[in-house]
Formats: sequence, C-alpha cells, structure tokens
Amino acid sequence: MRIVLAGIGRMKKGPDSELGARYLDRAAASARSAGFTGVEIREFPESQARKPNDRMAEEAASLIKLAGDGARLVLLDERGKGISSRTFAEDLAKARDSGVPAYVLALGGPDGHGDALRERADLTIAFGAMTWPHQLARIMAAEQIYRAITILTGHPYHRE
Repeated sequence: MRIVLAGIGRMKKGPDSELGARYLDRAAASARSAGFTGVEIREFPESQARKPNDRMAEEAASLIKLAGDGARLVLLDERGKGISSRTFAEDLAKARDSGVPAYVLALGGPDGHGDALRERADLTIAFGAMTWPHQLARIMAAEQIYRAITILTGHPYHRE
C-alpha cells in the first residue's frame, strides 16, 4: 500500500517546504520495513473558479480522482475527529493489512473541502480545533506519517 499526502496548492520553496520534505524522505526510507510500498506527495493547483462552492467542487474532483476506487481517503479538516498518533498508525496498519491499494491524506484549498469529497471520505481528522495554515498542516501531516511508520516498526522516535 502506498501512502499519499495530497494537497491543493503548492508549497513555496523555502524552510517550510524543506521541513515537510525531510519528514517525507524519512518516511519513504522506512516505508518498506513497515510494509508500505512508498510515500509520496501530490499537489494540485487551486481552482480559479469565481465562487467558493465551485472552487471546492473542482478541487474535490481532483482529490477524488486521485483516490480512485479502493483507496482509503482521509481528510484533514479542523472539523474532523481528533485522534492520537498511535490511533493514526493503527488506522494505517489496518488499511495496509486489508489490502487497500493507497492511503490518501487530503488537504483542501483555502475554501476547504467540497461536499463530494466529504461524502467520499472514509475518515475526517483534525490537528485540533484551530485552523492551521496549509503549509503547517502539510508539515504536520508529513511528520505524522513518519511518526506512524516509526510506531509500526518499533523505532524509538515516538515516546508515550
């Protein structure tokens, strides 16, 4: 199973991008030992539609197409459920062990997630009740992917 961090919008070059890439590189280097085929990032451009609902619908269509049939689609959204890092790792392992082809973590655009994406989602999680800038949410998601892999492989990075 591959793990995909999918986001609307592109990270600008600089320290934010470098930090996120560092976590994803670490995750990719350890992925096979945890039973994953790889870790990747996919970026989609923000919609240029004039109305927010139209923008969200266009962006949702891109993310739904990426997830395709059979993938576990997990939305990152401030209205989602707060879960622990261990619970996140367990969800990844359950998907892997069930033969799911991909685990897609989706970050929406500035207007949020479209209704079609919310309906398709298997799980919606939050990094707390606050709204986070897209760059920070992406870095936190990358770190949590790496942390989940270390939990699953018994690496001492995660401490409880």
